[in-house]
Amino acid sequence: MKSICFSFAFSAATISNSSNLRRPPTPNPPSILNPNFPLKTTQRSLNSLRSQSSSEPRGNQQGQDPETLIEDLRVPDDWLLPSKALEESEWLRVTLHKWLDDEYCQEETNVEISKVAARSFYQSLLEEQTDVGEILLKMARELESISYQESFHGAFSSANAAVSLIIQRIEQL
Repeated sequence: MKSICFSFAFSAATISNSSNLRRPPTPNPPSILNPNFPLKTTQRSLNSLRSQSSSEPRGNQQGQDPETLIEDLRVPDDWLLPSKALEESEWLRVTLHKWLDDEYCQEETNVEISKVAARSFYQSLLEEQTDVGEILLKMARELESISYQESFHGAFSSANAAVSLIIQRIEQL
């Protein structure tokens, strides 16, 4: 027997005497890339991530456009070693599976999503792909092979969640 989990979020609305509907502003609008998993980065964390992956001295990075910093997000070079790539991909499999179960509900698709995402991440690292944007796109393409018919997610929301977790892990370094 299949079970279905539902999660609803309601926003408060008030009606004034003039019959105008007013909705309070959303305090933290969802990310454009993923409305279900907003990416929380700061200028400091972007500078830190860029400095870890760049051969430029840190002093040369000051005053750069934040858009440029986002384009330069990369995984650390030591993750390209096969043993470290395996360790990081296994970490992603376990962490993404837990995140999907906690964020939505436990379903069999979560197991498959986390396996495919981890395998894609591992292959990207072995291919020495360090650009987070390229890793995201490759992962999303590979996640499209899964059937999401009985699931609450899709390929791109799953890939965004995985890459957000990877970025959080990089920030912890």
